[in-house]
Amino acid sequence: MAAKGIHHIGITVNDWNKSAPFYHALAKALGAKPLIENQGAPHRRDDGQVIIFAGDDFMFSVWEAFTENQSNTFKDYNVGLHHFAFHAGSRDDVDSLYEQMKALGCEIVDAPQEYDYVPGYYAVFFRDPEGIRIEYAYVPA
Repeated sequence: MAAKGIHHIGITVNDWNKSAPFYHALAKALGAKPLIENQGAPHRRDDGQVIIFAGDDFMFSVWEAFTENQSNTFKDYNVGLHHFAFHAGSRDDVDSLYEQMKALGCEIVDAPQEYDYVPGYYAVFFRDPEGIRIEYAYVPA
């Protein structure tokens, strides 16, 4: 019963008015579209916002934090999510997304470069409006 991969990842955000437009722009750049976008279900709060994006081979969702949790913030190397990565089709795709994220005013953690994880690993790291670190990585087949 081996897994075929990660089905999706869900991100929780505090500032819906900043995060929703960011994730719409990111999803569009990655070729994904909203599958579900509404207030209430499947969120556990009637006033909670949620967007579930779907691309050809990936999904991710963005959830509004419960009001009582909105004082929490993302911190690198805290318990929980460290970062998440989307798989790029080419180095040019990495470079293109880098330019788009710069144009959105994202904090760029690391500009596109090769990493010695495996031969040819090429990636960019940036942050969403909540400070969550996101990677876009190309690894040659």
